[in-house]
Amino acid sequence: MALPREVREQFLAEPHVGALSVVERPDRAPLTVPIWYQYTPGGELWVRTPPDSRKTRAIRAAGRFSLMVQRTTPTVRYVSVEGPVTRTEPCTDERSLEMATRYLPPEAAAGFVEYERTQFGEHIIVYMRPEHWLSADLGAG
Repeated sequence: MALPREVREQFLAEPHVGALSVVERPDRAPLTVPIWYQYTPGGELWVRTPPDSRKTRAIRAAGRFSLMVQRTTPTVRYVSVEGPVTRTEPCTDERSLEMATRYLPPEAAAGFVEYERTQFGEHIIVYMRPEHWLSADLGAG
């Protein structure tokens, strides 16, 4: 059963690990990678990524991407969004910490941000405006 708009947006706002997909080459299936993301109902979705990563290059070339999130309990539920990139910007320490605290225990977030900065370097934020939605709860009845 498809989810009502408010339910699907709230589900997407929860901290699931997303599967980001983007067309990389016309002769291949889309590049699909796991990723942390942030979303506020009614707003844009954003992800952090190194500026010269394979996915970033593909996103820049395609100008759009999709993201799917799911859970398996208490019912199988998923939401998939697809849309255009609206902007990119350098990632700030505040945004890095916001993302880390979304997925990690509070006491681990600052250490993760420092590790990521020293081991992986600069990141950018890529914003996407969800245009197309697919959603279902396979246990709803």
